[in-house]
Amino acid sequence: MIETTSGMLILTAIIPMVTALLVMVSGKRPNIRESWSVVGAVLTFASVVNLAPAVLSGETLRCTYAQILPGVSVTLKLDGLGLLFAGTSSFLWILAAFYCVGYMRGLDEHAQTRFYVCYAAAVGAAMGAAFAGNLFTLYLFYEIVSVVTYPLVMHHQDGEGYEGGKKYIIYLFFTSKAFLLSGMVLVYFMAGTLEFGNGVMAGIFPAGTSGPLLVVSFLLFLFGFAKSGIMPFHNWLPSAMVAPTPVSALLHAVVVVKVGVFSIARVMLSVYGVNTLSGLGLGTFTAYFVSITIVCASVIALTKTNLKARLAYSTISQLSYIILGVALLNPLGVTGGLVHITNHAFSKITLFFCAGAIFVVSGKKDIREMGGLGRRMPWTMGAFALASLSMIGVPPVSGFVSKWYLALGTMEAHNWVLLTVLLASSLLNAGYFVPVVFQAFFGTPPPEDEGKTESLEKTPLVRFMVVPLVITATCSALFGLYPDLFFKIISVLDTGFFAGLTNVTAGL
Repeated sequence: MIETTSGMLILTAIIPMVTALLVMVSGKRPNIRESWSVVGAVLTFASVVNLAPAVLSGETLRCTYAQILPGVSVTLKLDGLGLLFAGTSSFLWILAAFYCVGYMRGLDEHAQTRFYVCYAAAVGAAMGAAFAGNLFTLYLFYEIVSVVTYPLVMHHQDGEGYEGGKKYIIYLFFTSKAFLLSGMVLVYFMAGTLEFGNGVMAGIFPAGTSGPLLVVSFLLFLFGFAKSGIMPFHNWLPSAMVAPTPVSALLHAVVVVKVGVFSIARVMLSVYGVNTLSGLGLGTFTAYFVSITIVCASVIALTKTNLKARLAYSTISQLSYIILGVALLNPLGVTGGLVHITNHAFSKITLFFCAGAIFVVSGKKDIREMGGLGRRMPWTMGAFALASLSMIGVPPVSGFVSKWYLALGTMEAHNWVLLTVLLASSLLNAGYFVPVVFQAFFGTPPPEDEGKTESLEKTPLVRFMVVPLVITATCSALFGLYPDLFFKIISVLDTGFFAGLTNVTAGL
């Protein structure tokens, strides 16, 4: 593996932060303010794309900016895993930037400048986490994400907003301070460094490292990265639903929760490694443990009639697919888990975009009141249906690719219990998504909507929301048909481990 020094890494993380500053100084001129968001998003994605060829050719880009202690530094590093996360987040920011214009103006939301500033800063922090070259840098940007997204959660500044924001910050700060810092200290004590290793097999610990200490430190990371939504440290996530829908999309699809699962995947593969986790039985333990979250969150989702609440518990369940896949510790399972970072992001942001569009034009949040809405919002509900198929895992939409590789990974591990969990959870996914689609297209409209047939998608502001959600839904379908790029990105993380990895869904 070739390491190359590149100053472009810091530029990619800085662009969103500069965007936030430009948005702030343009606050009294809405058109300019929102234009900066779009420009910043495009430039960030372009910067990631500019870095991609080097990574895809087998290089690892790296640059150290500050040395704090031996083995502890502020270092940025880009490999296949970081490229997958950074590319997904930066591209979706472009679509979210347009969507936010329609949503925020459509509801005449207050504090829009603060909203756009924090939105851009959150993406910048996500870029920093994606490019983190060691645990210290990852922890630094992980905490920045928490700080800059807090104002977004309590955006409405009412009782619910402050309560949701308080729970959000308490959960995330408690777990990061109590668990993550302790885990980092243990790792430094055992390995003498916080730098990530190269490849996914060996990890960073020397031979003879204490097994019990390795187990304890791993558990501290598993619970410390609470943004991943693993039960029992998941309750911040549904509580954060008091935020505006674009924030929910940011929290549940793009930045916050993805930083959580990305961080766990990074620690598993680049700190402990497949050999260490397998030798200690931590892979199997983790897979079984997150299976509880997959099933329980899906069952809870069935009971929710508020659309955003149902989507929130769906997110909690779906995130654990990513961790389960990595915990299988074989190429097929890890591929299924990592590719789900992107597949879930596009499908889930579509679902939240749809929920927001529905609320802006109709004021409806309760699924039982959405009868007939599909006939008045065909593009929105059509996109919702397509993204739902992806969440369920129906071919050829992208979620099918994730679940197919996850299923193959469980069979390679000869673990029929985990395979049963995947199949059962897919049935539960269908149980809470299909009724929404059925109600929208075939349900009886509520009394106040009887006889109304005019389209709700014609106004310019609504189109600002509909066009992005149609694009994200279309991408969900295309990624299911053409997933090879993501396999290529994942394979360069460790060409030996992923040797021979091919598109096993081709021809199905």
